[in-house]
Amino acid sequence: MAGRALTPFLLTATILAALLATCHAGGIAVYWGQNDGEASLSETCASGNYKFVILAFVYKFGKGQTPQLDLASHCDPSSGGCKGLSKDIHSCQRRGIKVLLSIGGGDGSYGLNSDGDARDVAAYLWNSYLGGTSSSRPLGDAVLDGIDFDIELGGAKYWDRLARDLKNMGKKQGGKAVLLSAAPQCPFPDEWDGGAINTGLFDFVWVQFYNNPECQFSSGRGAFLDAWKRWESVPAGKIFLGLPASKDAAGTGFVPAGELNSHVLPLIRGSPKYGGVMLWSKYYDDRTGYSSAIKSHV
Repeated sequence: MAGRALTPFLLTATILAALLATCHAGGIAVYWGQNDGEASLSETCASGNYKFVILAFVYKFGKGQTPQLDLASHCDPSSGGCKGLSKDIHSCQRRGIKVLLSIGGGDGSYGLNSDGDARDVAAYLWNSYLGGTSSSRPLGDAVLDGIDFDIELGGAKYWDRLARDLKNMGKKQGGKAVLLSAAPQCPFPDEWDGGAINTGLFDFVWVQFYNNPECQFSSGRGAFLDAWKRWESVPAGKIFLGLPASKDAAGTGFVPAGELNSHVLPLIRGSPKYGGVMLWSKYYDDRTGYSSAIKSHV
């Protein structure tokens, strides 16, 4: 009788434990495409470690320039060689993984000089990578899930206009919604992405808590949490903790996996805006196994 009486209690406890474990469950986002020797896009998605894969970068655009995509030695877009990635993108999306295209980066030639310029760039991205049509689609017929703003130079103006135009294009065309993400530096507000993020249109914000000693975890729990709470205040969907996947991936800010799991993630996982962890990049993750070491804790 005692054993039978305990069964409903154990069942309820098990359900509650499962709910608690998953109510703030996060995912891992990873940047792919900037290094030789990293796993292929299809292998990246097949690993089961990531919910988001960000293709990097369209590093040249705006101000009258012809946009250019650079995916290192993975393929040559100028010869149409990146169209073969369409099959990999479809494979990722069938697994439920969102595939976004990052514009900008730390080394490029880009910027916007007017609302009209932003509108032209939005139209290019829509027709070349999203739900539009173009005779030249660098990644073939695959329709990416969204655009990532990794703006680190080129001025702070008109990125809000670009965000609005991209969102509106998705709505007007009746296709799937265009996801927007941003990768600001952790000092708040971000010099370049701040205005765009304040539109309230961004679904994901993966904050770079590296190469910024004043707000990364190595500067102390207080400084880190202060920065995290400021980012929680922005009108965006989910906030991600952006980290290097190895010591070699950034100048500062690497957090060993064990320390992240036991001391860092418990501080932020309960946040209603917590989305998970962003890693730079797949190349470094391949060499350290960082995502595998943190996945069950994210």
